Amino acid sequence: MTGDDPTPIRSLAVSADDVADAYAYSHENPGRAILRVTPPFHGRMRARIHVYRVDDAALTDAVHVPPEELLEDDVVAAYPSLEDALVTDSETEEVRTRHAEAVDAWRSRARESIVDAVELEIGDEPHRVDVKRLG
Repeated sequence: MTGDDPTPIRSLAVSADDVADAYAYSHENPGRAILRVTPPFHGRMRARIHVYRVDDAALTDAVHVPPEELLEDDVVAAYPSLEDALVTDSETEEVRTRHAEAVDAWRSRARESIVDAVELEIGDEPHRVDVKRLG
C-alpha cells in the first residue's frame, strides 16, 4: 500500500549528520528542526532534515520526527549549553569558541548514538518503526 497513509512505514533511513544537526539547530537558532517524511509513504522511507517556524504537518500529511527521539537519552542530556562554556565573565569570543568546540564534540558523539527504533505519532496510535542510520 502506498499513498497518504503512513502506517505501511516499517523503517526510516536517517542521515546521522541530519539528526545531530537538527537537534543542535533547534537549540542554537529560532525555529524548529526535525526529520520529516512526506507522502507517498511506503515500507522504507528516508527522513530528511526540515526547519520550520509553523508546523505544517497537518497540511502536507508529512510525518515529523523530533531529533531527540532518534538519539539515545544520555546523548540528549549531554548537549552542551552555552552556560557550560561560561567559566568566567571574560571575553565573549573565547566563550563562543569553547561552546562551539563542545557542540562539535557532542555532534560526533550524537552521530554514533542513533536509536534502533522509534515510535511515530500517527493519529491516536503510536507506530513503531526501525531506524536505519546512513553515514
